[in-house]
Amino acid sequence: MHPFVSLRRRAWWLVAAAATLVAGATLAAGTGPAAATAAAVSVTVNAGEGLGTVPSTAYGLNQAVWDSQMNTQASVNLLGQAGIEMMRYPGGSYGDIYNWQTNTAPGGYVAPGTGFDQFMSTVRSVGAQAILIANYGSGTPQEAADWVRYANVTKGYHDQYWEIGNEVYGNGYYGAHWETDNHASKSPATYASNLLQYASAMKAVDPTIKIGAVLTLPGNWPDSVVASGDSMDWNQTVLSQAGSAIDFVIVHYYPSPANAAAALQTPEQLPGELAQLRQEIDQYAGPNGPSIGIAMTETDSNYDMDTQPGALYAADTYFTALENGAFTVDWWDTRNGETTISTAPDGATDYGDEGIFSSGQCNSAGVCEPPLNTPFPVYYALSMLSKVALPGDTLVRASSDNPLVAVHAARNADGDLSVELVNKDPGNAYTVNLNYEGWQPSSATPTVYTYGDEATSITTAQQGSSSTQVIPPYSIVTVKLTPSPTNPVSSVLSAPGQPAVSGVSATTATISWPASTGGQVIRYEVYEQNGTNSVLLGESTSTSFTAQNLVPGTAYTLNVLATDQKGYLSPPSPPAGFITTTPVNSTCAVSYDVSNGWGSGFVANISITDTGPNPITGWTLAFAFPSDTESVSGSNWNATYAQSGDNVVVTPVSWDGNLAANSGNTVSIGFVANQDGAYPSPASFTLNGTVCTTTHSS
Repeated sequence: MHPFVSLRRRAWWLVAAAATLVAGATLAAGTGPAAATAAAVSVTVNAGEGLGTVPSTAYGLNQAVWDSQMNTQASVNLLGQAGIEMMRYPGGSYGDIYNWQTNTAPGGYVAPGTGFDQFMSTVRSVGAQAILIANYGSGTPQEAADWVRYANVTKGYHDQYWEIGNEVYGNGYYGAHWETDNHASKSPATYASNLLQYASAMKAVDPTIKIGAVLTLPGNWPDSVVASGDSMDWNQTVLSQAGSAIDFVIVHYYPSPANAAAALQTPEQLPGELAQLRQEIDQYAGPNGPSIGIAMTETDSNYDMDTQPGALYAADTYFTALENGAFTVDWWDTRNGETTISTAPDGATDYGDEGIFSSGQCNSAGVCEPPLNTPFPVYYALSMLSKVALPGDTLVRASSDNPLVAVHAARNADGDLSVELVNKDPGNAYTVNLNYEGWQPSSATPTVYTYGDEATSITTAQQGSSSTQVIPPYSIVTVKLTPSPTNPVSSVLSAPGQPAVSGVSATTATISWPASTGGQVIRYEVYEQNGTNSVLLGESTSTSFTAQNLVPGTAYTLNVLATDQKGYLSPPSPPAGFITTTPVNSTCAVSYDVSNGWGSGFVANISITDTGPNPITGWTLAFAFPSDTESVSGSNWNATYAQSGDNVVVTPVSWDGNLAANSGNTVSIGFVANQDGAYPSPASFTLNGTVCTTTHSS
């Protein structure tokens, strides 16, 4: 993705006093194709495959100091009703010009009534937490430390989350300049060095705070770009030098879709990108890596943002990110202002506004947004989140056989199961057939919450059944299900704690976990997540288990469940993921090196060596890309590449088909790859069917 300057970084409108606002037109109702019931969709929910517990910081929102309505009672009421849990301040790139002591942002506009104490009053009234951007661009470590002292010592706000700068990589170092950075050097090494100073000064005041470092998502600019004179890209440099001092990383997700339909498919990229980010953190941040959290502190759809597509994108993106390791997702933003007018697929007018509430403004052509504080559809999407899962609930694996119907699910603390269905089709309703693994619903008619196309409220009804629901076009539907009295997961035992993985080899791994509580545990069961099908790997009467006969170079995700005296299963533990290694001793060795990335592609260099006692005349190398967002382009050297799906088969050209025994020679080949999102390296390679010892140099 190429960087660009947008309203999320520099607001150009000023919210006027309500008395002077021109009353705007209300949002148009959907005028898309007439709804028709389409073919049935099959959805499966596996209550035994846990994806983690919903944190108290999950559902977030950005606040910006140019918004004069930020701290009004109307804002407090609306945000409280929506269940907002995290509020980010002082607003995107303003974080790198904002002085908290004077409530000023040189070069930008700061509205009256938006100071830090007023913001914190709103945070407390809403019942949320704050995530604050310490000024890196034009501030100092001392200024940031003074802010911590004022917030947590003087005022007792107990603000825990502190980002060091906003999109600092946009400071011109990589050729694009939208972020203020007054340091003489703009390099990632300089940011990492200064980050250590910020962390030291701020934690000297309050050692309980959490410090966040600016990173970028894999597959998003400037990820994989190595500047002249550097040996690593932004993420690798920052993590290597400052990983020991940080508690979380911040990333932003702004897809670049061509239309609304494409925008609604972009959440599918997040699992791969967040998994690759997790691997990058663990690889480069040192021993502290596994404890570093991930915060997605800005996102929106970048297309039809204040009409129904924006709402559908939000509903899907929040849970997708939370299911894949983020501890907060923060929408951009509360109020932002009208820009380019367009028409959404359902016929509604889109004002090009990235906010969740109307600013009530009119453009030069006299086209007006709805009246001030009119909620846009995204507001209702955020309000629907807490109807699926509250803090402490367990997200579980769910799948749909139709890409136009996204599904997310949660086991609620009261024993219920909640299923969110997102219909991305503007013209068709769908009959959804619901199937369950590891959980049995009661025969009671479910409670169903529905946010329909361009609706002005969320409806509640008892409708359908636990096995069948009809979802309207362009809608978000949450089905609340009560358990059957004979439900197999009605144990009083708590979920086992977060598993840890150690001793990973090519074929084995040891998993250990904190014990389940609340009753007598008879045994623990360890399951592999395989889509929505669970595969029992083994059982243990202790709190550890060694899995055997694993496949070399393969990614695994495991859950642990406890069994009580009645044979009932507990809720699942949080997931534990790992990748088995390749054999230490093999008759071949492969090195895979990613270099020269540019955001939409990269160069891969592969070295092949025969380490066995016999020479090889004619070879075939095979591997699989871990993500369907990467592929071999037509540019390659010293070999011929054939790709089918994610699988790649490589054969030699005439001059490099022979490999001498006992590491007598090494063949070097390579290719240029295309990428659209994540681009993790293949975990293993086979040479003439033999799994090789594999190393990755990046």
